[in-house]
Amino acid sequence: MDGIGNPARPVGSAGAAAGAAGRGAPSRPAPAARAAGPLDLAAHRIDWLERRQQVLARNVANADTPAFRPSDLSSFQRELEGAFRMTLARTAPGHGAGRPASAAGAREERRTAEVTPDGNAVSLDREAVRIAETDTAHALAMAVHRSFMGLFRATLGR
Repeated sequence: MDGIGNPARPVGSAGAAAGAAGRGAPSRPAPAARAAGPLDLAAHRIDWLERRQQVLARNVANADTPAFRPSDLSSFQRELEGAFRMTLARTAPGHGAGRPASAAGAREERRTAEVTPDGNAVSLDREAVRIAETDTAHALAMAVHRSFMGLFRATLGR
């Protein structure tokens, strides 16, 4: 229970993760499949990294929430495979039934090394490493995007 009498719940999805991540923008859905050019690929990677940063910020924000399980996005490679997977026509109701083509949302982690007595499985050390990896990957994707934009500007004479 909080101080007002409401039941305790994880800090969450609406604005807390975006605020904790340092971004004021609301979360965006996964981008649709685009052309596989280097500029589009860099932009898609940046979008994925921003969504991952929000998920990781939510994990850190809930480090003291009882029974909270951390989550993470599926790998960028898996997201790309899902984004560019072709959908087959179904000729009969039971044919082709399988898992969905895209799993871009956050998924709860199954393997957790340590769980506190209150059931919380967030490891701040592990989350800090993931946040640092995400930040480094974001800087690289931004550098690639800037480089290609510079090439386009040079080509156009600007």
